[in-house]
Amino acid sequence: MSNPELVIRKAVWKGEEVDLLVSGGRVLEVTPSSDTMYEGAEVVAAKGMLLMPGLTDVHTHLREPGFEYKEDIESGLRAAAYGGFSNIMCMANTSPVNDNEVVTARMVEKAAKVRPQGPRLFPVGALTKELKGEEITAMHELAGAGCVAFSNDGLPVASTELFRRAVEYASDTGRPVIDHCEDPYLGVGAGMNEGPTSSRKGLSAQPDIAEASQVARDILMSEYLDTPIHLAHISCSKSVDLIRWAKDRGVKVTAETCPHYLLLTEERAGEYDPAAKVNPPLRRMEDVHAVVEALSDGTIDMLATDHAPHAGYEKEVEFMLAPCGISGLDTALSLTWSLVSSGELDFEAFIRAWTVNPCRTFGLPLNTFSKGDPADFFLFDPSQEWVVEPGSMHSKGKNTPFAGETLKGRVASHFLEGKKIV
Repeated sequence: MSNPELVIRKAVWKGEEVDLLVSGGRVLEVTPSSDTMYEGAEVVAAKGMLLMPGLTDVHTHLREPGFEYKEDIESGLRAAAYGGFSNIMCMANTSPVNDNEVVTARMVEKAAKVRPQGPRLFPVGALTKELKGEEITAMHELAGAGCVAFSNDGLPVASTELFRRAVEYASDTGRPVIDHCEDPYLGVGAGMNEGPTSSRKGLSAQPDIAEASQVARDILMSEYLDTPIHLAHISCSKSVDLIRWAKDRGVKVTAETCPHYLLLTEERAGEYDPAAKVNPPLRRMEDVHAVVEALSDGTIDMLATDHAPHAGYEKEVEFMLAPCGISGLDTALSLTWSLVSSGELDFEAFIRAWTVNPCRTFGLPLNTFSKGDPADFFLFDPSQEWVVEPGSMHSKGKNTPFAGETLKGRVASHFLEGKKIV
């Protein structure tokens, strides 16, 4: 075994105190902790902090180009670094839309320029030109420029025929399609779940079948074409039931959910709080339980932030006038760790959902702490308390329904390919 260049000493991994040995940006070995001296190695004392593989977020809105007042690539990647994310997939709803290789290349180049130390940025290309749902993009060119998936993001393709052709075309590139599952004619973008709460509060709302009906379409399409389709930000029990049925049949669908669907209900949006307005909307407590269970048993494959930053003045308006979206890169780790701490989610499911499944689904760098894996990891202090307030957030977007709350657990240091980035 070659001599390590970096040693993380006395960290905790899966309940055991270990030393992590790194050489050439790769994992050399994880060994029981000892006082072994390694000549020339940098030694970092972890002091019992948790050792975590770098997280991957498959659904992030970095807003650049075009909406840099909300977020830009530098600020988004900085928030990602402090949030524990080594890989970030950014969506195509920019201005201009990321529907051609020029925009893709500029995103990749900007990320390398402003955050050369990382996190890594992987663009998601538009499924249709200008996200209009009328004409398929040149996906081979987008893939060649660096896109790892294709999506029409928050503007789902209404034409099932066009969607079919787009999925077939994407499969030729070896990249999956990510679909925002929402019937384009049923309570679009309402930001509130339809039910007794919305009726009582007098708010326009979206029923859960708006999501579930599109999930059903995508499942049938995936089975018919024998082609993977990834289902974005699953929020309701009906969708969970459909996905579980599909996986029992061997359909090649994967799915994600977000921290807010695991922790909040429609009652929060029913307080007329624009910070809790998100699409799909927060659902019922029964849906929260179903989504947590699905994440735990693997029916839902992965977590994602759906980080959607907005300027303060855009959210500080009446509920129905506010845009949908929650800023999530700063808080996602601590929020989902709270489910591990409470016993609602086991550690293996947590790691699987934030690292293994997203990386394997989209072909991204993955650290399982096996020899030769990229040394992407962070030290996590589960006891550190912090208050979610503007000064504690690295994203430009401060729009979060968790503002003012005290969370436990924060990144102490973050390494990408063995180099410290936080």
